[in-house]
Amino acid sequence: MNKYPFIRKIYLYLFTMVGLSLVVIGGVQLVNLGLKAYVFTKADVYYDYPRVMATKAPIEPGGEPVEIGQPSQEEIDEYQTKQKTSQRHRDAANALAYIIVGLPLYLYHWSVIKKDKGEELANAK
Repeated sequence: MNKYPFIRKIYLYLFTMVGLSLVVIGGVQLVNLGLKAYVFTKADVYYDYPRVMATKAPIEPGGEPVEIGQPSQEEIDEYQTKQKTSQRHRDAANALAYIIVGLPLYLYHWSVIKKDKGEELANAK
């Protein structure tokens, strides 16, 4: 185990840094999500280009014309609300995944580093 202490030390610090980075990224995403949800509420509003309303158009060539219309403003608002909620859930799941993977990775490798440091100090005395 102590055959290559320098490589082991690089490995431990590298994976500690990766774990900490994942935790930081997940935390930043959660803060971003909270700010969008409660402070900057218009950050998730997307505006649709107004559509032209067609009165009648055939569904298939030679078929009977069927009336086609633009969705109502309530339907558009409901769609946007569902999209926003769905996107927030995806963002939250992504951020939590970063934290769930990064935190154990960081804690394990950092505890090994601390244990090694303790052993080095004990051996030096």
